Amino acid sequence: MLYEKTGPTDESNMNQLDRFLNQTDSDTKWNIPTYFNIAQECVNQHALSERADNIALIVEDDELGTKELSYAALDQQSSKFATLLNQLSVSIGDRVLIRLPNSTDYPESFFGCLRHGAVAVPTSTLLAASEVAYLAKDSGAKVLVAAKSMWSELESILDQPTKLETVLLAGPGIMPEQPNSSIKLIDLTESMADLAATKTIVKSKADDPAYLVYTSGTTGFPKGVLHAHRSLIGRLPASQYWFDFKDGDRIMHSGKFNWTYVLGSALMDPLFHGHTVIVHEGKNDAGTWPTLIKKHSCTIFIGVPTIYRQIIQKTDFKGEDVPSLRHCMSAGEHLSDEMLAAWRKRFGQDVFEAIGMSEFSYYISQRIDRPIRPGAAGFPQPGHNIQILTGDGTPAPVNEEGMIAIPENDPGLFLNYWQLPEETTKAKHDDYFFTGDYARTDEDGYIWFLGRKDDIINTFGYRVSPHEIERVLKTHPAIADCVALGEELGPEKILVSACVILHKDSELSEQQLLDFGNEKLAKYKAPKLAHFYQDFPRTKNGKVLRKQMLIDLKNQRSQ
Repeated sequence: MLYEKTGPTDESNMNQLDRFLNQTDSDTKWNIPTYFNIAQECVNQHALSERADNIALIVEDDELGTKELSYAALDQQSSKFATLLNQLSVSIGDRVLIRLPNSTDYPESFFGCLRHGAVAVPTSTLLAASEVAYLAKDSGAKVLVAAKSMWSELESILDQPTKLETVLLAGPGIMPEQPNSSIKLIDLTESMADLAATKTIVKSKADDPAYLVYTSGTTGFPKGVLHAHRSLIGRLPASQYWFDFKDGDRIMHSGKFNWTYVLGSALMDPLFHGHTVIVHEGKNDAGTWPTLIKKHSCTIFIGVPTIYRQIIQKTDFKGEDVPSLRHCMSAGEHLSDEMLAAWRKRFGQDVFEAIGMSEFSYYISQRIDRPIRPGAAGFPQPGHNIQILTGDGTPAPVNEEGMIAIPENDPGLFLNYWQLPEETTKAKHDDYFFTGDYARTDEDGYIWFLGRKDDIINTFGYRVSPHEIERVLKTHPAIADCVALGEELGPEKILVSACVILHKDSELSEQQLLDFGNEKLAKYKAPKLAHFYQDFPRTKNGKVLRKQMLIDLKNQRSQ
């Protein structure tokens, strides 16, 4: 079903949180409409209002320069993209894989998918061709959107067994010749130039699939996490209590759109409220971010702790150099107390942190109306009835550890794990989604995050599955066994470390091992350190003692 919008709704001028959430002293209740479309809410409603000519997105590309996109232009271009999908016989629910750098092509493609009813599948430009091929195959995507400049890195995907029918190549550069393949290459920019924009947007239900993100899986393979259009509503409390949005905000984000954290905090959420987002593409250094904040009079800066640390350690910028900046945010990993103090001293600002996950985005954060307690994660955002449960399913007492659980009826929660019904059932049961993350609550209601009880590596804001690294490294003919670890070299510096056992009579240097990892894995997953073993410490049952290995490595470094 399609509907045609003729102007903004009366609700568009209301406080968005009040529009969807009723809050009283004793209760909260979500008001989820039957029909809801992210593209309509983030783009079209503004294009049909007094905000039409306001800038939605500014991309600072170190090679291509500065490019702006108004809400009206984004609406038109995303509409043309939807028209193109229709011409390519992409049906409602079909998947479209997006592998693009930060560019105006990204939101045009992403929102174009959602207004057509297709499911957008964001992927990192850091992924190797074999990894993209896996995602294409697992998602069953019919279309891949990629940058011309990066096509040489991906071309081998044409030889892989996927359901891809079309590759849309975006951005500047020369179009490659049509391959000897059933997959057709199309110049996206050229094709859209000749298309007419349509005013129609699919009449999606709030529970209809909107986008599919992949996260590192404990099986060694990336796991798809399917989100509904209502996920945008579920993140509304963050807009008020973590972002602290004000009229006319200009948000500078240091990340890439493909990351779930950035997809929400630098694309959907700010545009939902009609703000302007500034992102960067290309080479950068610690001075890039304060320079751009000053250039564009940004009011909000969002990054990961690594970026904050680099600015403090490698630049002389201070608060008076960025007078427009009033609010700073961070996620991905914990910002140390030392670095928070240094930022406060230099910039006169707090840095408000949040915790999230691919299945639920950000849902616990430090709040603007409560003082930051060093080391604490903050509070559940209003509207999210977060529980910390013991093993028997009862609420954990104050200062006692429990697993973070989220009610299944929370609008921000994902729909399911893509084509993994057993995994979904394992995590979603008894009216809750059990996150696998552990925490405790203190006497004042602050949540202290303890992390997962598995071995996920948290390196520079990226969560990396060791099993995925091990699976890939074990394909090397010289490697008999492998364990990937997160090796801590210093405060806020955890590197991926490969510990390997070689086959008898095989030879492999440390550099050869690291080069193999760089070739086969995304750069943030590839090992930065290598250690060679005769055998790993194990339990009597043969299970590798990962924690013991980390202790041994730390002791070796201290000697």
